[in-house]
Amino acid sequence: MWNPKLYKKTKFVKTFGGKRNQKIIEDLIDTMRHFNLVWLAAPQIWKWISIFVTEITQASEKLNAKIDPVRVFINPKIVWKSTEETVMYEWCGSVVYGNVFWPVKRPQKIIVEAYDQNWEFFKLEADGLLAKIIQHEYDHLDWVEFVEKVLDMTKVLSREQYREMFLNK
Repeated sequence: MWNPKLYKKTKFVKTFGGKRNQKIIEDLIDTMRHFNLVWLAAPQIWKWISIFVTEITQASEKLNAKIDPVRVFINPKIVWKSTEETVMYEWCGSVVYGNVFWPVKRPQKIIVEAYDQNWEFFKLEADGLLAKIIQHEYDHLDWVEFVEKVLDMTKVLSREQYREMFLNK
């Protein structure tokens, strides 16, 4: 059901800057945008380093999400999670081509520390959809697929059902 190649531990980026890492970041952003995604982790393009990108576009507005610009997370670490949790249907391009959605419970708010594409350290408090996205991608870096966190496998939705239920309100 999911890709076993993704179960490979990523390594921290030790050499900041450089053409190789910049190229990986560019490839992540280009691939994310090409497939109209809001997230993508380096292992999903077969790079085993600790980098992921996010971008919440206007298409996500129907999920009551704030538009959020492209963010690059290098060597991220989630340093705090709220005790309040919410359930949201998640999907992943690495799991049956992103055509199924399942309910996953995650903390509503988080604080993450990372480096950006300019190799500057930052700390970000995120909630809602952005918090869910960061946690989902962070899991990829730890070789955890979201299907391992699904609350109820029988509550699966197809892409069409998901759109009808959540996006065509």
